[in-house]
Amino acid sequence: MATFPDPDDRRPMAPDCRRCADLAAARERISWGVGSLEATLVVVGEAPGAGTPEADRWRGGNHTGMAYTARHSGRRIRDRLASLGYDPDELYFTNAVKCFPPSDDDGESNREPTAAERANCRPYLLAELDAVAPDCVVATGRHATESLLAATDRSLEGFLEAVLEPVETDRLPPVLPVLHPSYREVWIPRLGYDDDGYRRAMRTALEAVGAGSGSD
Repeated sequence: MATFPDPDDRRPMAPDCRRCADLAAARERISWGVGSLEATLVVVGEAPGAGTPEADRWRGGNHTGMAYTARHSGRRIRDRLASLGYDPDELYFTNAVKCFPPSDDDGESNREPTAAERANCRPYLLAELDAVAPDCVVATGRHATESLLAATDRSLEGFLEAVLEPVETDRLPPVLPVLHPSYREVWIPRLGYDDDGYRRAMRTALEAVGAGSGSD
């Protein structure tokens, strides 16, 4: 079972970023990256969700100020990597966009960040990748994958075809697209796996780019 990250491992990159006025007005906290600066893997999501403010600890990055700390998606991706043998010291979690993008419908659910919001936050993401210099960047879901590839002027043809297929670029470490933890059960069968088969395939893909964990 994954443990909740130490708040001291949070890596703020600006005291009060206001590059995106709409996001700054709606957020509770900026969801900065969290983890080791010597991590083997950097795990990238798209943006923090609305979260669960009444939860005991896993309230989500919009409330904790730390990426991938939601009780559903955060715990699930951390548990999956723990099951592959990764110690928390081998991992760094962040988002392509650091603030919760609220839906226009109710303001309590999240929408997809705009291209401008992704561009405004991209210097933070690239600075994190430069600071950590991981063996691999794990992109969770289509939107995170597209945001990372946009940093290298690349585009994504089809996401499912890209899952577990490492992408080599000149600017970034190898990027490994994986299914978003919140939708894993929906998409795993469409890839022809059961959950354990997908886990083993993920291990093989990470080992192929030299990012295998030190334990099992």
